[in-house]
Amino acid sequence: MSSAPGSGTPAVRLGTATGRGVLLTAVLGSGMAMLDSTVVTVALPHIGRDLDAGLGALQWIVNAYMLTLAGLILLGGALGDRYGRRKVFVVGVVWFALASLLCGVAPDAGILIAARALQGVGGALLTPGSLALIQAVFHPDDRAGAVGAWSGLGGVASAVGPFVGGWLVDGPGWRWVFLINLPLAVVCVLVAVRHVPETRDPAAHGRFDVLGAALGALALAAVTYALIAAPDQGASPGVVVPAVAGVLLGVAFVYVERRRPDPMLPLGIFAIRQFSAVNAVTVFVYAAFSGFFFLSVLQLQVVAGWSALAAGTALLPTTVLMLLLSARSGRIAQRTGPRLPLTLGPLLCAVGLLLMTRVGAGAVYWRDVLPALAVLGLGMVVLVAPLTATVLASVDVSRAGLASGINNAAARAAGLIAVAALPLAAGMDPDVYRDPAAFSAAFDRAMILCAGALVTGALLAWTTVRSPAPRAAACHPECTYHCGVSAPPLDPGDA
Repeated sequence: MSSAPGSGTPAVRLGTATGRGVLLTAVLGSGMAMLDSTVVTVALPHIGRDLDAGLGALQWIVNAYMLTLAGLILLGGALGDRYGRRKVFVVGVVWFALASLLCGVAPDAGILIAARALQGVGGALLTPGSLALIQAVFHPDDRAGAVGAWSGLGGVASAVGPFVGGWLVDGPGWRWVFLINLPLAVVCVLVAVRHVPETRDPAAHGRFDVLGAALGALALAAVTYALIAAPDQGASPGVVVPAVAGVLLGVAFVYVERRRPDPMLPLGIFAIRQFSAVNAVTVFVYAAFSGFFFLSVLQLQVVAGWSALAAGTALLPTTVLMLLLSARSGRIAQRTGPRLPLTLGPLLCAVGLLLMTRVGAGAVYWRDVLPALAVLGLGMVVLVAPLTATVLASVDVSRAGLASGINNAAARAAGLIAVAALPLAAGMDPDVYRDPAAFSAAFDRAMILCAGALVTGALLAWTTVRSPAPRAAACHPECTYHCGVSAPPLDPGDA
């Protein structure tokens, strides 16, 4: 067997036992993280009641995970390149499982929040590793097929997540939302140890940017704390001090990244106008998506009176439309260029969110919920695949992994801030989710704000994103939607 470039390990074929084992490992790892992110949201009302937690605690249950994941995901990828992708991936899976166990037995909201933060650390180690294993191990001729299978099976995990979460919450209880990760992790580790060869990047060198990662995570944590505490404490020192500290830590992060010879976030990549433009669009649209998915499940359970299973299953149309139509959307975007879909997609999503304001007490699914989710899902179909493809195509192939990681971190950081800020902006007090009428009114205001963020993203795309001439229809190796967008960078004038 030939060797994978730069790895010194055999280039594995997809049809072999080893190839199937590598694919299963990657799918189990990333699927576990995807499943966890969807099922937890469905469980929030039950967690709040059982642990007597206010809205702020529910925000932290979501955000503690996203905070450590967003802050450390680039560092996690670098650790895998240096010390071995399989090793770091397995450590991440074990870490994630142990943190899930702690979540499952948490006696109060404080311990659950701390355990969720630990879960995010494990996620930061395993999430970049799942795709990196495929990239490093598979033969170049089989790599695109392996990525496609990984993406499709991962999409299935996202699709079944709300259903599984609702079934667990209504059945054995919300703690099993976390405990279900343990058997998945055991299978994942056993398959990884048996079938996945170790790979690392021999060119990886220099010191790890631990300072940059710490400053970035602390800046996000301080700003998030201030936003979540503000509805309860107002403009008190307990809010103002962390807010100012977060801004100063953010400035320090930029300063450190500019001066380091090997930064976690090379700021020079933002000199590529197309890359910067698409990441700006990413921030606005994923902030809106995160705010919507956080609040909509609460709306369906608290206001409409649905069960956790019904509320989780109600969101399936968006994922199903993504699975069925994303590949076709990518091919159409290849012909039209990214500007049109990145403008039209957010506008469609904004209409879907405005339609969600019709959902209230006594809501009927086919009349009140399904039309909104169908429009939202179509907007996501138009938007997401071209967004991913344009990020990767905007840089040289040698920097595609970095570009993908930055875009992933931008989306997660945007979601983190949105979940923290949206209840404050919509006028939600800490106990609002216990009052259906008050929550419904605040939810409508929140959907209008999210729609505004999507419209802003559309305007940014229309004014800043270029539509280069169509390229050859060969997918970039890291493309997860079979979008047909090739890897060469844009014209030198974009840099």
